Amino acid sequence: MKKITRNLIFFLIAIAVAGILYYIYLPAANIHSANCWFFVMGLLLVCMAVYAVRKAGRQLVFRDDRGLRLNLDFQEMKGLKYLGIALLAVLAAYLVGSVLSSPIVNAGKYQSLLTIEERNFSEDIQEADYNTIPLLDKDSAAILGNRKMGSLVDMVSQFEVSGDYTQINYQGAPVRVTPLVYASPIKWLTNQSRGIPAYILIDMATQDTECIKLPQGEGIKYSKAEYFNRNLYRHLRFRYPTYIFDDQLFFEIDEEGTPYWVCPVKKFNIGLFGGQTVGRVVLCNAVTGECVDYAVEDVPQWVDKVYSAELLTRLYDYSGILKHGYLNSILGQRDCLQSTNGYNYIALNDDVWVYSGVTSVSGDQSNVGFILMNQRTMETRFYKIEGAIEDSAMSSAEGQVQNLGYVATFPLLLNIADEPTYFMALKDASGLVKKYAMVNVQKYQWVAIGDTIQECEKNYSELLDTNGIVSRNADSLKEISGRLTALAPVVLEGTTHYYLCLSGSEDIFDVDLSNEELIGIIRYQTGDQITLAYTEGYGLHPVKELR
Repeated sequence: MKKITRNLIFFLIAIAVAGILYYIYLPAANIHSANCWFFVMGLLLVCMAVYAVRKAGRQLVFRDDRGLRLNLDFQEMKGLKYLGIALLAVLAAYLVGSVLSSPIVNAGKYQSLLTIEERNFSEDIQEADYNTIPLLDKDSAAILGNRKMGSLVDMVSQFEVSGDYTQINYQGAPVRVTPLVYASPIKWLTNQSRGIPAYILIDMATQDTECIKLPQGEGIKYSKAEYFNRNLYRHLRFRYPTYIFDDQLFFEIDEEGTPYWVCPVKKFNIGLFGGQTVGRVVLCNAVTGECVDYAVEDVPQWVDKVYSAELLTRLYDYSGILKHGYLNSILGQRDCLQSTNGYNYIALNDDVWVYSGVTSVSGDQSNVGFILMNQRTMETRFYKIEGAIEDSAMSSAEGQVQNLGYVATFPLLLNIADEPTYFMALKDASGLVKKYAMVNVQKYQWVAIGDTIQECEKNYSELLDTNGIVSRNADSLKEISGRLTALAPVVLEGTTHYYLCLSGSEDIFDVDLSNEELIGIIRYQTGDQITLAYTEGYGLHPVKELR
C-alpha cells in the first residue's frame, strides 16, 4: 500500500510539473513542432530527477555516530536507466529527423518550394501615384506613434504603444497599425477588465497619425500584452492544440476598423521540420476572442499579412541558391542568386507586396533584377533589370547631403516615366524625415533631392530630360480648362509661385514664375476662364503652359 501511495505521489508530481511547463511554454501537440520534442525531452529529464530524488530518499540511512548517510544502491534504480534510454531515443529521433529535413539531402525540394514568374516591369508597375506611396519606414512611424501617445493625457499614464506597426492597405491607402499595450503589470491589473481602449493608425502617405478609440466596453481583450488565459498565444493554443503558429502574429484591421490578429499556421513540406510555408490562417477578433480558421487560399481579401517578409525572402533564397544542388551552393556557387540585405513594401492591386533586389552570392555591388512577393498569396514575380544594389543607391543619395549627415532609409522601387527608380527618405540623427531622394536604378550616380515629394520628382524628371532618357514633351502633358476659383501667390525658396484652383476640379495647380513663359498668370483674376497644360504631381500639379 505504501508503494502504491509513493508511486501515485510520483505520478501526480510529474503531471503537475508537466501542466506547469505546458502552460508556460505552450508546445503544439504535433510531431512537426521542434518545441514538442524539446517538451517531451524536458519531461523525461524532470521524471529522471524526481525518480532519482525519491529513490535516494529511501536509501538514506541514519547512523548514531555520523548522522544521516546516503547509501545508494544502483540496482534499485533501474527505472532511471529506462528513462535515460527513452531520453536518448527521443533525442536521436529528433536529430535524425532534423538531418533528413535539411537542404543537405533535399536541395531539389527546397528549390521548388516557391514558384517564380518573370514579368515586365513597365507593364506591372504603373507610374508612381504619390498619394499611395508609403513615405515612412517603421522607425519613423514609431516616432509618430509615440508622439501621438504622448498627447493623449487620459491614456499615456496607463498604456504604451506596441512595436508591431503592421503595414497594410486600409480603404485604399497604405497605413501602419499597432495596438496599445499595458504600461506595466500593475497597470494591467487595474485596466484588464476593460481591455486596451485604442490602437494607433498612421497614414504612410500623408503622415497623419490617429488614435482610434474603440467603443465603450469593446476594448482589445486578447493581445500579446495580456497575461494568463487572455494572452493571445495561450488563447490560440487552447483552441488549436495541434496547430504550429508562426512566430509573427500580425495585428490588422478590417475595412470597418475592427481589430484582428492574423495568425498564420506553419506547414512543413519536407520531412519533419523542413520546407516551412503557411497552410492555414486563424483570424482572431482582438475584442471578443472569436476565432475563424481558414485554409490559406480562402483568406478574406482584406487580410494583407499571411506570409512574413522574412519567410518569403528565405524561400526565394532557397530557390536562387540551390539551383544546382547543395554542394554547388557551398563550393562552386554557379548561377547562385539571393535577395539583397533588406526589403520594403509596395501596395499593388490592394495587396501588400514585399520588394527586394536580387544579386549574386559573390557579394558584388549590382543587382540582376528585382522580386515582388505577395504577402497574402505568396505569388512571386521576378523583373530582370540590371542596376546598382540598394546599398549603393543609399550611399549615393547620402553623398548628396553628406554635409548634413542625413541617413537614407531602405528604398522603394518606383516607375518614373518607365524608368525603374529607387525612392527613399533622408532622415536626420533624431529619425525625422528631412528630404527625399530618387536614384536611377541603372545609373545610380543620377540622384535627385527635394524637400518635398513634388520637388524631388520635378528634379528627377529634369535630370532624366537632361540626360536624354525621357523628354517631357507636349504628348506627355495633360490639359484642363475651367474658371479660376482661387488664385494665391506663394514664395518658395525665393521664387514666386501661384497656386490656383479651377471649377470642376479638386486639384491644385502650381505655376512657377521662374519660368518666364508662365509670367502671364499675373494678368488673370478669380472668375476668368483659363486653359492649363500640366503634369501630375504629388499634392500640386506643376503647370507647363498657359493657353
